[in-house]
Formats: sequence, structure tokens, C-alpha cells
Amino acid sequence: MANEPVGVLIVGAGASGAAFAWRIADMGLRVLCLEQGPWVKQSDYPSNNIDWESRGMGPFATSPNIRKLPADYPVNEQDSAISPLMFNAVGGSTILWAAHFPRFTPRDFRVKSDDGVADDWPIDYQTLEPYFAINDRMMGVSGLPGDPAYPYHEPPMPPLPLGKSGNVVAAGFQKLGWHWWPSDSAVTSREYEGRAPCINLGSCISGCAQGAKASTDITYWPAALRKGVEIRTGCRVREVTVRPDGMADGVLYYDEEGALQEQKAEIVVLACNGIGTPRLLLNSKSPQHPDGLANSSGLVGKNLMFHPYAAILGIFDEPLGGRRGPTGCSLWSHQFYETDRSRGFVRGYSFEAVRGFAPAQTSLWGMARGFVPWGEGHHQGFARIYDRTTGLLAITEDLPEEANTVTLDPELTDSHGIPAPKVNYRLSENSQKMLAHAVERAKEALTAAGAVETLAEPLMSAAGWHLMGTARMGKDPKTSVVNEWGRAHDARNLFIIDGSIFVTAGGVNPTSTIQALALYVADSIKKNIETLFD
Repeated sequence: MANEPVGVLIVGAGASGAAFAWRIADMGLRVLCLEQGPWVKQSDYPSNNIDWESRGMGPFATSPNIRKLPADYPVNEQDSAISPLMFNAVGGSTILWAAHFPRFTPRDFRVKSDDGVADDWPIDYQTLEPYFAINDRMMGVSGLPGDPAYPYHEPPMPPLPLGKSGNVVAAGFQKLGWHWWPSDSAVTSREYEGRAPCINLGSCISGCAQGAKASTDITYWPAALRKGVEIRTGCRVREVTVRPDGMADGVLYYDEEGALQEQKAEIVVLACNGIGTPRLLLNSKSPQHPDGLANSSGLVGKNLMFHPYAAILGIFDEPLGGRRGPTGCSLWSHQFYETDRSRGFVRGYSFEAVRGFAPAQTSLWGMARGFVPWGEGHHQGFARIYDRTTGLLAITEDLPEEANTVTLDPELTDSHGIPAPKVNYRLSENSQKMLAHAVERAKEALTAAGAVETLAEPLMSAAGWHLMGTARMGKDPKTSVVNEWGRAHDARNLFIIDGSIFVTAGGVNPTSTIQALALYVADSIKKNIETLFD
């Protein structure tokens, strides 16, 4: 029956919502997930069409401000040095991600203790280790055991081939004596649970029609649906409603026809990303929560962390295989991951090797930087760089700062009149120094690999893939939004499971850790169910 009360209500069907739904389904309660986007058919992915590059810059662009699809909401990013990126659908942003899949390291959870900055997490790597392993199996991860940068673990599939470009970059790191390792990648290197192996098409970030790249619509959600979990798409949640005692009791949402609906629930779980979740909490004002739900600390929407990215490319005299192979799933390096204060900054960064561009992207990139002229000389300029570039992305650790915020815009709204998020974000001096260091070290590595020329984008402004920290985890209600297992301090039946709850950002992609946390929170609810509301 439509809108009949449920036991567990999840808002958001992306990376964390899917993992949580599958794990919590064993409780025996009715579990419902509301998702504002649709199911996306693999047959609709750009790579099924000859103009796939163009489609990847339009209806499948990573920015909602570019796509402007019915499922999207606008984000005011005028006062942000980095543009937030996200995708609304069953599977969420995992549909458009590159599937580079590192875990946080043990030291990422104790930054304050080790380096005297930011805060320690209330949990550690060992707590999440079994959930990392479960998640690797569910998503289907390819990798090579034995990386000295991590505690030993065995991905369920062998690593993806490095390809010519990966081997060239690896040789540069080897020559310098720097750490590198084949990356853990949520991409199949062989047949895996009904999914075909990667065919090296190279269109990963506009959706994988092959199904080799893990997205939760084809990994967790089929398993969760078989357990009886329900998904309702086209549902834009306006606010979380509360009882007189301040506990959450459901949500108000707009359905596909634009009608306002009410859905009651015993437990409410938010999985809307580091911008969508604080937006929803701040929009959920009530007499019991006048500053927004779960915001007695005043920290909802504060401490926004991205990963400031730098892109460094090398031009080589030999063909390198172009775009063939998963976009960013070749190798990584943790050579500069730990704090070394002689560098002039604290904490560090990882490198992620990336392959070459497809033809249209190569041409546009080359024209924007003067390598490929318009008109006469265009083909010669294009030939000089096509299939002859490879590079490194530097993923730098962003430290939490309360001045970096997600608030409600006083004027901008979505198509249902719900206030849109406004992002205020500036790059810290520490991050700027880290980026500068990363650029120089990447140039050094690519030159050692044989690059005849190197080019750098010191800050990729359109690289806000990772949204973290805006509803942080902690044991003290005065300095955090949720407790050590994701429960809101101010509403004992409200849980948050996305990147909002991160205390620090690490220097690696966060999705593996987000999903491990979601599984851990689900198990914590089951473990504490008898006293959950005490």
C-alpha cells in the first residue's frame, strides 16, 4: 500500500544507500528507499552511441548545473573554488565515477594523534576492515595483494592490466625509487557474478554499458531487491518530519507528478551525499529543531571537504594506447601520503595514473591550451598529442574548516521550490602548498618516464567529486552531528551514512570507505536494536 508506514526509510539510492539497504534487510522490517532520480538503462548510456563524448558533456555530465535534468537540483557554487559534482539516479554517482577504489589507510583515522591537526575519528581501520572486505566482494574489486601502503588484503579478482601507458608511468616511478602499486579498481578483470569483464572501451565516466564497472544499480540493488527492499523513484524529499519528542517519524516528499506525499517510518536514514544531506537537514526545521534537524552543535553544513585535485600530463614521442582501458584504474602511489613537515605542509596526497583522452576530448583540451590550432595545422597539432599523452592526478587531503560550508540559498530553489544548497569553499594555504608540491613531483615522475613535455592544471576547479564532512561523526554532541555509529545525537532514530559523516578526508577517493561505513552502521543498528531508542 502506497505510503504505508515502514520500519526503515532510506533517502538516496547511491553508493551508501544501496549498501545499507542490502545489509539492513535481514532485520525483518519493511525497508523502503526513496530516490529522486530514475533507474537508468544501460542501453541509454552514451557509449552505445557514436556521439558518446558529446553526450558525456551534456545529459551525462557530472555537474547538475550543466545537466539540468528533472532529477537534478541546482547548486550555487559561485563562492566555491571547486564545483560540486553528483548524479541523481538509482546507483547515484557510481554511474559516472571512474571506479578507482582505494581504502582509507589506518593512519587516516588518527590525524590528530599522529599529526596534531583536525580530529581523530571515533572508530578505526580495524573496525571497518571486515566491511571493506564485504564491500570488495559485493562491488567486485580487481587488485593485487601485498601493497605495502596498506594492511594486507586480497581483492576478489586479479588486477586490471596496466596497459602501455600504465607501464610507462610505472617505469618512471621505479626509476625514482618511489612507491607505486596497481590500483584496487571496482571494475571486473574477469567474469564475475554475471558481469562481463572490462573490454577497455574507455568511456567509464559516462556510464559502463558493458556492466564491467561497478555501480550500485547492478551490484547491491539487485541483491537488496531480492531480500524484499523496495525502491520508489522520482521522489524528491523536502524535509524530515519529527514527533513532539523530537524523534524523526518520516519525510515529506514530492512524487513524480509533483504531488506532496508523506511517508512515515520508525527509522530514517539519510544517504544524500555531503551536500544533499546537510541541505535536507537544514530544510527540516521544526519547533523541536529550530536550526535544522540534528543541528544542536551548529555543525550541520560546516567543515565541507573536497579533495583538491591537480592534473599533470606528459606528452610522449610514442603511442601509449590512448583511452583504451579504464579511465583512472591503472596504478596509484602513496609516496607522498604521510606528513613530512620539511615539505611545508601537513598530511599529504596520493597519485592516480590516468590514461589518454578520446578524440574529441583530446582536440578540445589541445585547443584550450594552444597545442591544437583552429584551421590550418589542426590535424598536425592533434596528431602530435592524440594517443601520446598520459598523466597523473594528485588527490590532496583537505583538512576540515568550519568556514567551508553548505547553507541554504535565500533565493535559488529547485523545481519544487525547495531551497537549493549554497556552497562557500576556499582553498587553504596548506592545500595550496600541497598542490604545488604534487605538481612538481608529478612532472618529475613523468619526465623520468620519458615525457618530452609536461603540462599542469594546478587546481582542477571542476573536480568536486568527493563531498565530505558536513555532518561529522564523533562522541561529543557539542562537536559532532552523529555518534560513532552514525546515529544523530539529537534524534535517536535518525542515521546518516554518506560522506557527510567523515571527520577527515584522507588523500584517496572515499567511496570504498563510505560504503564500508554504511555496512558498519547497518550492523550497529541491528546490534543495538533493543536499546536503539533509549
